[in-house]
Amino acid sequence: MVSGGEDAGTRGGPVSRPRGRPRSFDRETALQKAVLAFWEHGYEATSVSDLTRAMGIGTPSLYAAFGDKRALFAEAVRAYAERYGSFGDRALAEEPTARAAVGRMLREAAAEYTAPGRPRGCLVVHAATNCATPEVAESLRERRNASIAAFERRMEAGVAAGELPAGTDVGALARYVGAVVQGMSQQARDGACREELEALAEIAMAIWPRG
Repeated sequence: MVSGGEDAGTRGGPVSRPRGRPRSFDRETALQKAVLAFWEHGYEATSVSDLTRAMGIGTPSLYAAFGDKRALFAEAVRAYAERYGSFGDRALAEEPTARAAVGRMLREAAAEYTAPGRPRGCLVVHAATNCATPEVAESLRERRNASIAAFERRMEAGVAAGELPAGTDVGALARYVGAVVQGMSQQARDGACREELEALAEIAMAIWPRG
């Protein structure tokens, strides 16, 4: 587990990089390596030493380029969302119905959460496990709740379009979808393969209300 002493906030703040000194590493490459480290181990269990080793840089360079561990994590989560976690937003925006959007999102989650060559599951779900840093836990909770709110808005549009029955409890349905997605992430971490998660997604969609 990471100790509080490894954050810059308890060491007197980030280490300043001397002016005019050229950076000796590619920042984007280092950031992507940090994404994978946090994704694999979570926030608390990833120490600054783990990060510098994974990123191939020294501690002063990490602080100078990214700030402290918490700031690096926040940037890593944004990078993860853009590169790996945007499939849900695309499905909600591109599919003609809420049912098609959710079905596509669950099928793509099965593929994304089990893709070879990178950690399994979802960083936003996994990094919150055993997270004892309130600000980090809250930021991840806000992201998960924002996803559920997006599901609910899409379902409200489905009701308005007559795709979903007028009496549909869109709040409960959105939370159901959120529970399935988060559960798929954990199942992937526990070893479920893509085909198993796709089968789960089909069962989840079988209860979808019809208009």
